[in-house]
Amino acid sequence: MDGEVELRVDGRTRRLRVDNRTTLLDALRDGLGVTSPKKGCDHGQCGACTVLLDGRRAVTCLSFAVVHDGAEVVTAAGLGDGERLHPVQEAFLDRDAFQCGFCTPGQVCSAVGVLDEVAAGHPSAVTADLTGPAELSPEEVRERMSGNLCRCGAYVRIVEAVRDGAR
Repeated sequence: MDGEVELRVDGRTRRLRVDNRTTLLDALRDGLGVTSPKKGCDHGQCGACTVLLDGRRAVTCLSFAVVHDGAEVVTAAGLGDGERLHPVQEAFLDRDAFQCGFCTPGQVCSAVGVLDEVAAGHPSAVTADLTGPAELSPEEVRERMSGNLCRCGAYVRIVEAVRDGAR
């Protein structure tokens, strides 16, 4: 069965026809040519395909495209305003928080999602005070970013970049 899907991707409304079994990741990459989200594990374990989906971070390899008809999708390529990078992207560059760069788009989207979650008061497993705002300690960042793997091991720089991005 085929279905038609309309997605707003990085500020642009796009329509495509997909098989009902097509993942959002494959619809983005193969159907729309949006290559920022990467196909890493294809099992939701590495986070390379992370985007902001209706304002929340989500791995796109585990979700069917037809479920997200009408959704707003923001990839790492769509975070800036066209002239300037998003502060998290700038922090990743300033901190040299990548090596091969394969995981970086997912890491950046996840970091933006983390900062939004902290600002909204969402606790994590390591949040000390569940009634107040979370302090963005290195432990807090590591816990919240734990769904994003970096095969090169740039974690120290990634944590620094996320904390810088919050400023």
